[in-house]
Amino acid sequence: MRAARRVVVKVGSSSLTTPDGHIDTDRIAELTDVLARRRADGTELVLVSSGAVAAGMGPLGQAARPRDLATQQASASVGQGLLVAHYTGAFARHGLTAAQVLLTVEDMMRRVQYRNAQRTLRRLLDMGAVPIVNENDTVATHEIRFGDNDRLAALVAHLLRAEALLLLSDVDALYDGNPAKPGTRRIPRVSGAADLAGVDVGGTGGRGVGTGGMVTKLESARIATEAGVPTVLTSAANAGAALAGESVGTLFTAAATRRPTARQLWLAHATSGRGTVVLDPGAVRAVAAEHASLLPAGVVKVEGEFSAGDPVDLCDEDGRRVARGLVNYDAAEIPMLMGRSTRWLAREMGPEYEREIVHRDDMVLLNRDRRAAEGGGEDDWARGSAPDGPSPKAPAQAGGPSV
Repeated sequence: MRAARRVVVKVGSSSLTTPDGHIDTDRIAELTDVLARRRADGTELVLVSSGAVAAGMGPLGQAARPRDLATQQASASVGQGLLVAHYTGAFARHGLTAAQVLLTVEDMMRRVQYRNAQRTLRRLLDMGAVPIVNENDTVATHEIRFGDNDRLAALVAHLLRAEALLLLSDVDALYDGNPAKPGTRRIPRVSGAADLAGVDVGGTGGRGVGTGGMVTKLESARIATEAGVPTVLTSAANAGAALAGESVGTLFTAAATRRPTARQLWLAHATSGRGTVVLDPGAVRAVAAEHASLLPAGVVKVEGEFSAGDPVDLCDEDGRRVARGLVNYDAAEIPMLMGRSTRWLAREMGPEYEREIVHRDDMVLLNRDRRAAEGGGEDDWARGSAPDGPSPKAPAQAGGPSV
């Protein structure tokens, strides 16, 4: 953390607001003072800040965080302006320009939006600004239910090839149980899943103004470390010490394997299946072992409603998830294609049907160890994550090996 020259810092709602839901200007000032000192040392900083919904609660007369989506979005629309105004003023005292960047997970899912976000953030850093990233809560209906910026911060760290991620919360570290109970120990370092065996994590933050919690922070740390970004989890009060490299909080060490491609990362972590395509055993074997494209011949059932271009889960006949990918057909179209070869479909239904259900370049395996082994750079959009050339066990077709 001390040596990192590009750092993403995420701060939660409970670290920025008073118990009644108003923005705590003193806390914002303290945080920006710490970040400004690190920025003066030449480090590029991106701040991923929650707090829009919580900040809007007070002005709208709400005593507790709203539960319904419309009121959450209304609170966010009021609070986001207040939040950024305070950041703008606080950073201006240090001669720094704050820049608001609102993102949704959809922006991480689609290539054009992803590239635009990447270019904008990099340009802002080149120009000496401090980007302040938040979910676009007024439109992000799925992510507002996910409810926290932890995962978004990890994806931003990958997008920018950050050298470190700092997660600031209302707890000072990861503990092996409830930190309020006697005998609970701080976990100073996590190098893999084995270090978390037996660790009991709770739900949302204790203040009740955020919707994240230790579960989402562990997921964020896992995403970041899989992408090669070491992560520190601690409290906002320890931000300065953490940035200075002191032994505070919990350090999640980066994976030793090569970074996954951006496509792999966002398919695995920034999407959720909007339906299910069930595969026969041969198709499961080809997809999992050979990373082949999924053709209609290997499909036995479709579940849910989805449209072409949506992410879907690929499962075996026992319901176990094998992979996730972007589907090329609507759910209603697939039943009449199942069990057919693409050549038959092209001959009987037209050449537009000579394509995969899911192309291998738009697919990621949901086995963690295999994902980690498939490395690549974030510029691998065109190549995807599949190995070059057709599988020796499957005849080649346009778009990759057949299933």
